[in-house]
Amino acid sequence: MEFLIITGLSGAGKSRAADVLEDLEYYCVDNMPVALLSRFAELCIATQGRYEKVALVTDVRERDSFDEIVKKIDELKEKNCKVHILYMDADVPTLVKRYKESRRRHPLAERGMSVEQAIAKEAEQLSPIKEKADYIINSSNLTIGMLQNRLFALFAGDGRKREIDVTVTSFGYKYGIPMDADLVFDARFLPNPFYVEDLRPLCGLDRPVGDFVFGYQQTRTFMQKLEELIDFLLPLYIEEGKLGLNIAIGCTGGRHRSVAIASALNDYLVAKGVSSINVNRDINK
Repeated sequence: MEFLIITGLSGAGKSRAADVLEDLEYYCVDNMPVALLSRFAELCIATQGRYEKVALVTDVRERDSFDEIVKKIDELKEKNCKVHILYMDADVPTLVKRYKESRRRHPLAERGMSVEQAIAKEAEQLSPIKEKADYIINSSNLTIGMLQNRLFALFAGDGRKREIDVTVTSFGYKYGIPMDADLVFDARFLPNPFYVEDLRPLCGLDRPVGDFVFGYQQTRTFMQKLEELIDFLLPLYIEEGKLGLNIAIGCTGGRHRSVAIASALNDYLVAKGVSSINVNRDINK
C-alpha cells in the first residue's frame, strides 16, 4: 500500500493537490490529524486491497507534531507501506495575495501580527518536515493546469498524461443550444438532406445521408478546418486544467447535417486516441 502525506504552507495548494490526485485513483482524506495516521492505515490495510493508494492532507506546524509524524511514518513503513511526503510551497507575495483574495485569516496569525509575519512563522515551524519531503512543489507561478501536469508527471506511475473528456453533441437550433456547450458550430450553411424526399425519414447516422452531406466540397473543407481547430485547442484546454469539453454542432432540426458532422468528428477524435463520445440530442424529435 502506498501512502502520500501532503503537507506544506497554508494557502500553497494542499487541498488542490489532493483534488488532482483523486483523478489518479488516490483515496484522499483532507485535514487528517497526525495522531490518527497509524489507525487509519490499519483500517485501509484491513480492506484487503480496496485502497492501494492513499493521499492524506495533514497540518504539521508544531515541533511535537513534527516528531509525531516522523514516528508515524516509521510505523507505516513497519507495516510494509510505501510512504512519501509531498510538500506544497509558495513564495510570500503569492500567499499574501491569496489570503487577501479569499479574505481568510492565516491560522497562525495573532492579534497585531501581519500576514507576512504569520507566513514566516509557519515556514520556520515547517522547515524540518520540508527537509524530509520527497517532493516539493512551489505553486507560486503555476496555473491549475500546470499543477495538474506536475502532479501527473510525479504520481501517474503508468506514465500516462492528463487527458480531457470530449463530448460531441449534435442538436437542432429549433430546440435550443445545449446549455453546457463549450464550443458551438453551425452546420446550417450545408445543403439540407431534409429536402430530399428519400433522405427525409433517415438520419445523419444512415449511410445515404452521410454520403449526401459529405458529397459537397464545402462540407469536406469545413470538416478539415474543424479538425484542425480542435487539434489546436485540445492541448491548450488541457494545459489550462479543463477536464471536459462539450463540442456542440447544430443544424435546423438536429437530425441530419449536425448528426453526420458530429459523428464524423467523434470518429476522428477517437481514432486519434482522444476520450470522446457522441451524443445526438434531437435525433428522434
